[in-house]
Amino acid sequence: MALPNFLVIGVPKAGTTALHAALSRHPALFLPSVKEPKFFLSEGPPPARGGPGDAQTYQEHVWRRADYEALFDPAPPGVLRGESTPFYLYDLDAQNRIKRLLPKAKLIVLLRNPVDRAHSNWTHLWAAGLEPERDFVTACALEAQRREAGWAQFWHYVFLGRYGAQLAHLFGLFSREQVLVLRYRELRDAPTATLDTVCDFLGVTTGALGAVPSENVTPFVADTTVNAALRAILRTGGQIGHHFPAPVRRAAHIPFLAALQRKKGGRPPLTPEQRAAVLPYFIADIALLEQVTGLSYADWLITGLEPDIVDDGA
Repeated sequence: MALPNFLVIGVPKAGTTALHAALSRHPALFLPSVKEPKFFLSEGPPPARGGPGDAQTYQEHVWRRADYEALFDPAPPGVLRGESTPFYLYDLDAQNRIKRLLPKAKLIVLLRNPVDRAHSNWTHLWAAGLEPERDFVTACALEAQRREAGWAQFWHYVFLGRYGAQLAHLFGLFSREQVLVLRYRELRDAPTATLDTVCDFLGVTTGALGAVPSENVTPFVADTTVNAALRAILRTGGQIGHHFPAPVRRAAHIPFLAALQRKKGGRPPLTPEQRAAVLPYFIADIALLEQVTGLSYADWLITGLEPDIVDDGA
């Protein structure tokens, strides 16, 4: 069976795209070109609808066992196989499925300040024209309503960042020796050393990787009348696009997205007021995270923005 030996399981907007790209360059590792196959997120076909753009995303899930195994068929003999789907940590049912199928797998987790992760997540969907709520704090407050309506996991700005509960469940399934927990800032500030840590954890040669690719930087999208119209068009496309073949959908989508993202430059930073409004969602879970890992995350309660080096595509 062509199944993975390791998984990058979390978290979205914390550098998993960059880590996936870096590890794919190691001669002793194989990662498929399809990042985020999402195989373990469902027992069968994913839901048919949800929030803006969710139906198209669900069409991209590799949910059939044969198709999932086929992703790893090109792996050369003797290499370790892996894949990256950063929603696996969040989805406790996915954790259970991984345990049943891959009980000996090694699991890699990247954690990011949950307020900054949520803001980066909201910015990603805003820049894609899918997020209808222009205020980040309000978007977080809408989460319970959106989850009740069946919006996909990438819309769960708050719950995705409650790592303590997620890791507590994971450590009930897998031994601590099977799980490597890293910080996003380690990948950002010390990429070579962090990649060596990952390689050592996987049991492959260290020193083979020296850089983290910078990619998927979210462009700045101003809240203007023109952009509001473009976002409305893109959201409409996100609701009906799954009825059209993928080439037709992409051809219609690209020019509107390009127009929306025409202005380059950094996005406005998270303000102290926004941080203060959103941080309470995470305080209790940060305490649980410290209890579960035995590590301190007190800086998440007092420090400012963790800037994106690689504004992860998921």
